[in-house]
Amino acid sequence: MMPKALLVCLTFFLMNAGSAAAKEPASQVFLNGVPTPVFFNDGDSFRVLEGPLKGTKARLAGFNTLESYGPVHQWGTWHAKELYAIAKMATLNARRGVWNCSSEMEKDTYGRVLFDCLDLAEDQIRKGLAHVMSVTTDPGHPRLVAAQKDAIENRAGMWAHGVPEFVLTSLHSIDERSNRAYAYNRLVSSIDGHSEKWMHKNKYTECQVVCEQNIEITDADLAQLRKTLLRDVNVKPILGGTSAQEVDHIIRMWLKTQTVAAIIEKRNIGVMKKALAALKSDGMTTASDGSCVVYVDFKRRFGGDKAKCLK
Repeated sequence: MMPKALLVCLTFFLMNAGSAAAKEPASQVFLNGVPTPVFFNDGDSFRVLEGPLKGTKARLAGFNTLESYGPVHQWGTWHAKELYAIAKMATLNARRGVWNCSSEMEKDTYGRVLFDCLDLAEDQIRKGLAHVMSVTTDPGHPRLVAAQKDAIENRAGMWAHGVPEFVLTSLHSIDERSNRAYAYNRLVSSIDGHSEKWMHKNKYTECQVVCEQNIEITDADLAQLRKTLLRDVNVKPILGGTSAQEVDHIIRMWLKTQTVAAIIEKRNIGVMKKALAALKSDGMTTASDGSCVVYVDFKRRFGGDKAKCLK
């Protein structure tokens, strides 16, 4: 059952969403030092309402709030609608503050200008309304990683009913584009915010629940797999200088997703994939659902024709 506080928050937000969006409640953000009114459409993006950048759509770098187009996230003992309420709370939290953001006007893959808003990011993360996210193998900003560690220890916000090893932030079905051999899902570490790409050829159906797997393996079995992998003469040059912890991460990512970890250079992926596929792990692991997301194609997320599971 959904906790009363979250239920009240979600009900209030949904009742006022229409009128609020129509009026576009302005929040003040200092953009490269200039006070500017913006409209937060969710907790990690906004649109500039006035000034030289009027109309600019911004994506805030370094962190991520949960999807707010419907109850699509689930992990631990959370109900999807409870995490949906937390996504809405992140939007309200962003709208109610005054923040400082800077940008060199670079854009993301969706054409949005990337802004760094460290004070907003830290506030959202410390309250458990967002998580640290780097789109590379690099960890997140140390200040944000520390804030997330504190939020997890205090079971704040999204961490109150479970802490997955990775947060599954986006899904892509193989049939979304006809010209590619693989699709990918993004996994973001709850420890340091780095990203992994879960490569696959899966075709997802609308409203299908997709979960990353928690893999349990004993230290002894993991050490045996590491020893076997490092004996491979083709792998030795690739993993030279790699720590045991990093090798274990590579093995765990393979067991979890059948994908070569992002720390391996692209030119070495083929060799590593062959070596990892040869590892004999039968009977060594147990799996359970970790972070889950409901798949809905972008075109079916909004408007009157949106997917049934989002209504």
